[in-house]
Amino acid sequence: MKIVIVGDGKVGYLLTQLLCKEEHEVVVIDNDAEVLAELQKTLDVAIVQGNGATVDVQREAGVQDSDLLIAATSGDEINLLCCVVAKLLGCKHTVVRVRNPEYDQQIDFLRKNLGLSLAINPEKAAAREIFRLLQFPSFLKRDSFAGGRVELVEWKLPPTSALVGKKLGEISDTLRANALICAVDREGVITIPDGSFVLEPGDRVTVSADSAKLVNLIHNLKLDARPVKNVMIIGGGRIAVYLAAMLTNSKVDVTIIEQDAQRCEQLSAYLPEVTILHGNGTQQDLLFAEGIRETDAVVTLTGMDEENLIVSMFANSMGVPKTITKINRIEYVGVLNHAGLDTLVSPKMLVADEIMRYVRAVYETGTGSVHKAGQTGTVETLYRIVNGKAEALGFTVPQEGKYLGVPLSELHFRSNILLASIIRAGKVIVPKGADVMQPGDSVVVITTSDHAIASITDIFLPGSLI
Repeated sequence: MKIVIVGDGKVGYLLTQLLCKEEHEVVVIDNDAEVLAELQKTLDVAIVQGNGATVDVQREAGVQDSDLLIAATSGDEINLLCCVVAKLLGCKHTVVRVRNPEYDQQIDFLRKNLGLSLAINPEKAAAREIFRLLQFPSFLKRDSFAGGRVELVEWKLPPTSALVGKKLGEISDTLRANALICAVDREGVITIPDGSFVLEPGDRVTVSADSAKLVNLIHNLKLDARPVKNVMIIGGGRIAVYLAAMLTNSKVDVTIIEQDAQRCEQLSAYLPEVTILHGNGTQQDLLFAEGIRETDAVVTLTGMDEENLIVSMFANSMGVPKTITKINRIEYVGVLNHAGLDTLVSPKMLVADEIMRYVRAVYETGTGSVHKAGQTGTVETLYRIVNGKAEALGFTVPQEGKYLGVPLSELHFRSNILLASIIRAGKVIVPKGADVMQPGDSVVVITTSDHAIASITDIFLPGSLI
């Protein structure tokens, strides 16, 4: 695909990296000549300097012949205008990043009337991710597939876990929850395991499970099942507003500590049911005074990564059962996940993952052909897991294909590919060799990130379906 990205900030750069890795033709537009020059030193992309919202600059970038334009500048209005101009020039698909809550409230209207293909609010996406994690605080990461019928969850194995020392082929009686361990992160080395793989203390395991059986899974593995009843949020930005609203609607007590007095007044008006405190959330005396030792969860959402990390580490040392840390510098996510922190959330990474899902949905690897988003057989859901070193993808099985009705044991899958779940008529199936795929099934596939899987046929060895 030919893809134009407007804005070479952190999100734009991350998207450029990911799209170049998958061999798309990428053009980047930005006002800053120095930023563009640095970009060309590291990535093989075309660049255009100028205002990406103007017709002349978009024409110079070839938007009129492009398959997709992604507007990822820091300004919502500029992003929206970029997409309007692109559609008028004939660009097939447009993706916009919108952060202002006022625009977010009318995003369906804007998408319909401006011809937007996809609109993403990074702060709202981050709040939704954090809220889902607080529902099951034992998990470090949690993603859903097939309309929520299948969950992909990650946790770290303690030395006392009943799974330690066992081969995966021997643990079905321990799990007893229609679940399958589908990825293991052992000190940064990612494995798509088979039945002979032996689990060790400290492994970060990713499990595909029937959503209806998550509570059973937690009980069977003796994970901490205490519900979160009160949450302390450090920082009162947009994510905090979205998250606090979700939590109070679920009858969770919320306290927000914010350093800016004017912002505290705004938060009090937005969130009348939330306790708003004016103060520096990094000060231990304030945290002690507000009962950090008795808090079920601490979420650090300031604009400074260093502050978020320090407060989260302090909360861990005080025995807070769950800490969630927002981080902007995504290059350190993998390192920090192994530094004793609980859960990290990156709004920028969430945006990039959602856009990459959309790109895969409209593009078929290997053929270079473009399809309508959501076409049967192409990617419908995509999550990067285990620090971005693996991917979990959701597909709907098409009506035709030489693999249909063939036992999985007789199909030839590419290396590091695991079929984690089959969902048929609302029932979740943990696949075994005798199982088959049928038209209309939803399937979840796990693979390492070196495979750019866009279509369900990409999971098979080339030539094996002839």
